[in-house]
Amino acid sequence: MKKQLLVFLTICCFPFMLNAQMPERTPENIAKYKALCRTHIYKDMKGMYREAGGALIFPFLAPGSNQYLDMLWDWDSWLSNIALRQILLENGTEKDKQEALKYEQGCVLNSLHYGGMDGWIPIWIERNAPSREEMLKTRNPWKSNMHKPTLAQHAAFIVRNMNGDAEWLRDDFYTLQAFVCKYLNFHRHKATGLFYWETDEAIGVDNDPSTFYRPQGSSGSIFLNALMYRELQAMAYLAGCLNLDDIAVSFEKEAAVLKEKVQEHCWDPRDRFYYSVDLNLLPVEKPDIKGLHPGQLFLHVGQPRDYDCLIQRLSVWSGFMAMWAEIATPEQAKEIVRIHFHDTCSFNAPAGIRTLSPLEKMYNVHASGNPSSWQGPVWINVNYLVFRGLVKYGFTEEARELAEKTILLLGRDYERFGALHEYYLPDNGEPVLNKGFQNWNLLVLNMAAWLDGKPFVCEF
Repeated sequence: MKKQLLVFLTICCFPFMLNAQMPERTPENIAKYKALCRTHIYKDMKGMYREAGGALIFPFLAPGSNQYLDMLWDWDSWLSNIALRQILLENGTEKDKQEALKYEQGCVLNSLHYGGMDGWIPIWIERNAPSREEMLKTRNPWKSNMHKPTLAQHAAFIVRNMNGDAEWLRDDFYTLQAFVCKYLNFHRHKATGLFYWETDEAIGVDNDPSTFYRPQGSSGSIFLNALMYRELQAMAYLAGCLNLDDIAVSFEKEAAVLKEKVQEHCWDPRDRFYYSVDLNLLPVEKPDIKGLHPGQLFLHVGQPRDYDCLIQRLSVWSGFMAMWAEIATPEQAKEIVRIHFHDTCSFNAPAGIRTLSPLEKMYNVHASGNPSSWQGPVWINVNYLVFRGLVKYGFTEEARELAEKTILLLGRDYERFGALHEYYLPDNGEPVLNKGFQNWNLLVLNMAAWLDGKPFVCEF
């Protein structure tokens, strides 16, 4: 009887067991799912287009799915635009490319419309959003997070695709400078030179444990600093395109200084990885001798701390961002790939890169929308950014592996559900949340084009 029951359960459950595994990484499967991804994405491309209206006075790009139906998001629109340009390169007419331009520029111009002399720009803007003035009545712009440092990069990406024509941006370039200078002047730790999140609100990688529920202003995030390094380089490029050469030089210098500071403070020679750092240290102060007895000892005066931050040895995917930003030295990149990319017990999963190593006690792949879950699940923007870092440093086989895994993951999602999702389980690729999510998932086409040896669009 037990044997018969076992056979019955095996027969009934076997299809489910098959569905719960990633497809085998064979040339036939890669070709099949690559074609499937292209077919669906070409057809659904304009699903990210949104027309002007309400608080959003320019057309723009939206992430897709019901949860993000009519909203402009900061780094989402930037990465979506990179995917959009790949679609247009492969399957767009000149008319299509010209039509897309107003949606691309609109992402930047809508954000700058909400900027001001103080530099603060919101992280997202809804169609029915209140005015900037109304927003600032309910928040302190100096003690809250703002648009991630991807706005200049987004503008630079568009300008580069326009062969260096930045005139559409000239009238708002002061506002863009004010935005970047707000980070430089008010969100940078003086002792280390690193940038920090004010809070853990809407940081993009929502519940990254190096920031999540930590004291305000304490997280010198490697994710944030890598983005900031490229943002400063983008500002230098844009200033040059506008013939503002002195301004370009100043941003180039800031970028060079930041690169040195990240290498100094965020590289861990023990683990051979880049980490976020803890800035939440008590100040070193002179003793106050009033009212104390002669000869009384003062705490720590013999040897106060001589370091300005502490490494947060949490195995978070964003350590790979040092390769994407080209902050890591070639020697460091080699160690990162050898030790961390290849570790299947940590980051390297069948579906791609785990956002947090399962060796961490905080590892959690439960579905969550507020905050989104970044404590283990696979996100396609992570796969893409890690892939780009691998390509930049010449790790071709590793880049191929990650691109193929991403194609299999999303191709199977299209095959089974006719749509993509926001994030996935690392070990079997099962979708977790938000059917219909497009956004940066469409970057799978950029990866596929690279695999095929065809022209591929990449970020600034």
